[in-house]
Amino acid sequence: MKLTHPILHKLLALLSATAVRTWMDTLDYKVAYYDPDVDPASPNCRGQKIYIFWHEHILLPLALRGHCNLAMLLSLHRDAEILSYVAQHMGFDFIRGSTNRGGVAALRQLLAKSRKMHLAITPDGPRGPRRQLALGSVYLASKLGLPIVAMGFGYDRPWRANSWDRFALPRPFSRARCILSPELFVPANLDRDGMEHFRVKIERLMNWMNDEAEDWAATDGRKRGQETPCRAVRPLKARRALGWVESKCPISND
Repeated sequence: MKLTHPILHKLLALLSATAVRTWMDTLDYKVAYYDPDVDPASPNCRGQKIYIFWHEHILLPLALRGHCNLAMLLSLHRDAEILSYVAQHMGFDFIRGSTNRGGVAALRQLLAKSRKMHLAITPDGPRGPRRQLALGSVYLASKLGLPIVAMGFGYDRPWRANSWDRFALPRPFSRARCILSPELFVPANLDRDGMEHFRVKIERLMNWMNDEAEDWAATDGRKRGQETPCRAVRPLKARRALGWVESKCPISND
C-alpha cells in the first residue's frame, strides 16, 4: 500500500489525534480572557466568530476546542491531507483551500459554513512568512460582518521544528498559556488600503498577545516588577471597533 493511500492517511490521522490529545492533556494550561463569552466552549458564546492564531500553535486549539462548532481552513497542500483527518477525529469541520490555491472555492465554503459555524484560520499559513497576517481573515470579517477573536499562545521552553513557522511542540507536563482578545469588528466594504490598515493593527495585536503568553508561560507571572495586564481579575473592556482596548495592547484608532 502506498504511503499516499487514503486508508493509510486515515489510520495515521487516528493515531496522531490520539497522541495529540494524550500529549496536550499533560500540560498545565491556563487562559486569560478579555471577555470569557468569546470562548466557543462557553455556553454564553453567541453568534459566529472568526478565530485566528499563528500556524505554529495549531496543536493546542485542536486538542482543547474540538466539538465546539468550529470549521478550520486547511491548505490544499498534501501535507494538510493528514491534518484534515486529524481535525475530523478531534471534532472539527474543515475547508480546504487558501488565498493562493483554491481561493474561490474555499471562499464559497467559508461563506456557507459561517452561517452556522465559527471559522478557525491560521492567517500566516500555509507557507508564511511566520507571524505575518495575510489579508484573508480581514477580508472575511469585513465581507461576512463577523467579529475576529485573536488568540495568543505561549509555552515554557517548547521544542521548535526547523520549519518556516518554527512549529512549537510543548514539552510534556510544562506550562501552556493562552490569551484571547475580545471581539474585533472590522468595518464592512473596506477598500484595499482600509483592509491593510486593519491587517497591520490585528497583526501587531496578535504578536503582542503571543509575547505576553510566552512570558506568562516562562515565568508563570512571578517575574519581579512585571505586570501581566491580561491576567487582571476584572475583565478588560472593549468597544465595537479596533480602537477598543483599555489596556496595554498596542492598538488604537490613530
